[in-house]
Amino acid sequence: MKKLLFLFLFLLLVFSARPPEPSEVEPTQKIMDALCKFYKFLEGLLPIVVIILIIFAAVIFAAGQVMGAETRSRANVWATAMLIGALIGILVALIGPWIMTEMGFPIPCQ
Repeated sequence: MKKLLFLFLFLLLVFSARPPEPSEVEPTQKIMDALCKFYKFLEGLLPIVVIILIIFAAVIFAAGQVMGAETRSRANVWATAMLIGALIGILVALIGPWIMTEMGFPIPCQ
């Protein structure tokens, strides 16, 4: 019965889908616009996430120093992981525009 239900839903999805309508904008321009929006999103989000990760890493490290030995070691691992994540975020924010420029994507985009 479940197989029949899944088959029905699959066929319903397949036959209800319509082909995309032609538009005036080229597909490559749509990709460039999507990349531009994604770049602007990351440009605004990454510094905030990096700062939050560094603050949380410091808080977790400090809280771990108050606890027992096992909790202290786990807190050190968590804090280190957060600092590595912040470092990766900084690298992405610094190297990302250069890579996109080398790929032919204009930075800053409109």
